[in-house]
Amino acid sequence: MGTKGSTTDRPHGTDLRAQGRPTGVVTAEEFAPQRVERAPAADPAPLGLAAFALTTFLLSVKNAGWTDGGAAWLGFAFAYGGLAQLLAGMWEFRNGNVFGATAFSTYGAFWLGLGLYAVLVEGGSPNAANDLGWILVAFAVFNTYMLLWSSRVSVAVFLVFLALEVTEIVLSVGFFMQASGTGNFAAVVKAGGIVGVITAAVAWYTSAAGVVNGMAGRRAMPVGDPLWR
Repeated sequence: MGTKGSTTDRPHGTDLRAQGRPTGVVTAEEFAPQRVERAPAADPAPLGLAAFALTTFLLSVKNAGWTDGGAAWLGFAFAYGGLAQLLAGMWEFRNGNVFGATAFSTYGAFWLGLGLYAVLVEGGSPNAANDLGWILVAFAVFNTYMLLWSSRVSVAVFLVFLALEVTEIVLSVGFFMQASGTGNFAAVVKAGGIVGVITAAVAWYTSAAGVVNGMAGRRAMPVGDPLWR
């Protein structure tokens, strides 16, 4: 242990007097930030896709007229398609994935918003079908540019957004027809429901591929390469 004023307690090369500067002066290099490695986080995309797929499926079978039950989709719009998907989006922010963060956060909020609309607004609306038509148009705008950018992710993700684009457009047309009382709107809404089931199936496949590929550390299930970079 060194005596007062000695430099033997300092690492080699840190004698401030020998460096020609007064004691107590620290250079910027000595305060340079140190890189800290973050603990790896699991890929949240399979969760987000699964949450989206299941809630989409439940609402789509209702729109397709395949179920005689009530609003089975509603609780899952809050808990799974809404909250779980929103959490997946937040984890994508943490992972630095701007596309996944934007997609999952937006559609998580979509299901939460749709659930709140069904509970709080729809019953008192003078024309709920018109409301739903405009809601779907607004999300179709968002989905259009996400569809374009999804082509830079994988074929599977691109197909999810493509099927969803068709679902939103067909359903919006059906609801506008219902709102105005023109044409066979029920058939159009049913067609939108069927396309929605296809959307859910594609999203489930992409989710399943994400799970097994992450576990295997390789592409055990194909998802296709990006269409362009």
